[in-house]
Amino acid sequence: MSRTVFCARLKKEAEGLDFQLYPGELGKRIFDNISKEAWAEWQSKQTMLINEKKLNMMDPEHRKLLETEMVKFLFDGQDVIIDGYTPPSE
Repeated sequence: MSRTVFCARLKKEAEGLDFQLYPGELGKRIFDNISKEAWAEWQSKQTMLINEKKLNMMDPEHRKLLETEMVKFLFDGQDVIIDGYTPPSE
């Protein structure tokens, strides 16, 4: 049976992550408070950030920027904003 968490991003009970995907205390906080659905949303935003800002994951400054954006997205309810990006029109 899958575990449920009260998701800090979605503000509702939802299916929790199967295991801790991020290291350290922040990883534990994500595991305890973020749903699979919200994590999938973040992964999409993360990919967009990496590509649009041309982030190098070997650069500690770039990893720190990504972590800061992740916390704002998952816990502070802020959306990812990329200067100059306009979503495709449907």
